[in-house]
Amino acid sequence: MGTAIKLETPVNLYDQDFYVWTMEQADLLRRRKPDWMDWNNVAEELESMGKRDRREIISRLEKLLVHIAKWQWQPEKRSQSWSQTIKEQRKQIALILKDSPSLDNFLRYSLPETWTSATDEAAEETGLPLSTFPDTCPWNIDAQILADWWPE
Repeated sequence: MGTAIKLETPVNLYDQDFYVWTMEQADLLRRRKPDWMDWNNVAEELESMGKRDRREIISRLEKLLVHIAKWQWQPEKRSQSWSQTIKEQRKQIALILKDSPSLDNFLRYSLPETWTSATDEAAEETGLPLSTFPDTCPWNIDAQILADWWPE
């Protein structure tokens, strides 16, 4: 790797230039220089990366559910755009799960809460009353939500 900028205290570099700090920390890990590492901030950033992936998969699931719900309960307004969004969200969720298979359990656990958020958004986007949508998600996550399936 290229030359890393060295400041006397890694915390200052963390606050001053995050990108340079990340490159320096990666370089220090590769060179096995544990005494020079900014361990607390490295740990915080690693945790943050995991949380970001969790937020992303839930965001994509919510968007997917919104569009499947719109497809189901507003058939007269079905569009190529909705179809493409459904396919893209399924693809992106699959990619996230390929990289982080442990998020599969989190995705399943989060389905009821995500369904509630998705129906709120679907009601707002469609103008349909919230009561149009079931209280619990009517679709199976494997056979319908994440599969190449379309509600009728």
